[in-house]
Amino acid sequence: MKRRFPPTREGWWFVIATLLVGAVAIDAGINLFFLTFGMMVCLLLASVLLSGLGLSGLQVRRVPPPVIHAGTPYLMGIALENRKRRLPSFSIEVEDLVDAHPIDKRCYFLKLPAGRTQETSYRHRLPQRGRHRLSGFRLATKFPFGLMQRARMVVDPAEVVVYPALAPLPPAILRGLPSPLAPARRRAQSRQGELAGLRAFREGDDPRDIHWRSSARRGLPLVREHEDDEGQRALIVFDNRPGDEAAFELAVSLTAALCVELARRGLAVGLATRGGELAPAFGPRQLARLLHLLAFIEPEAGEGPMRVRGDAVVRVRPGAAIDLGSGRGAR
Repeated sequence: MKRRFPPTREGWWFVIATLLVGAVAIDAGINLFFLTFGMMVCLLLASVLLSGLGLSGLQVRRVPPPVIHAGTPYLMGIALENRKRRLPSFSIEVEDLVDAHPIDKRCYFLKLPAGRTQETSYRHRLPQRGRHRLSGFRLATKFPFGLMQRARMVVDPAEVVVYPALAPLPPAILRGLPSPLAPARRRAQSRQGELAGLRAFREGDDPRDIHWRSSARRGLPLVREHEDDEGQRALIVFDNRPGDEAAFELAVSLTAALCVELARRGLAVGLATRGGELAPAFGPRQLARLLHLLAFIEPEAGEGPMRVRGDAVVRVRPGAAIDLGSGRGAR
């Protein structure tokens, strides 16, 4: 935690004027100049003292947004708490740091009473998906006279996961995607049709579909899977083979947009890549898992077509158009 208080541009002029007045007072021996010199020195000392009191006792923390997509502006919340019992803080600037360097946005708090917490936010944009590290904060103030800018560095490392950018989907693809199902219809449909087997319980499944006898025997919740359930699942096949970097990033963005659109339509969305398969499931947590996987996905070498089981609704290949299709054993 470091403290700095360099003079501002106006402060440098004031320091030079103070030195000139002091030199004249010593050379001429005029009491009025000594009095003026003393007042000017007191103003400088008061600036240092009051700015230090304003920065003391402050606690700052981030309030990150739930979702951040690459290339999309987001609002990062900054909460500032004044833990002093009696003294307020005035004119506080808070900057987020990346590798000890402030980003181009800052938050400003005009007055923060004692014992109070205020929250504001700054607008920013991160260009690339993946993990971004924040190192801390810079708190600064020019209170009360604007002559000195006192700053304090706060070490508070944090990591922000940036999801892929959402590329616009062509209208033909949007029209070809499965139609949404109402939740009530989906629950009713899940108990109809021929029994296809049992599978492990996933988030978003209806608890009324749990097969309690088999669950007790196996020691884990199992649900009935019906043939009609296949129309509620959407599997996206992303062929993440090595290739052109720009084409690969575009394919990642298209895949992320498909995950968001299919989840918005109320389907159980899954994702198959050359590194493995994430089984289809309902709910926002499943969407977060898909986007988190795509945030860190890298090209993987592999020969031949991908083999997937179940219904392959959408296939995405870097540098190629999106393919819509279905059928078991899609390649």
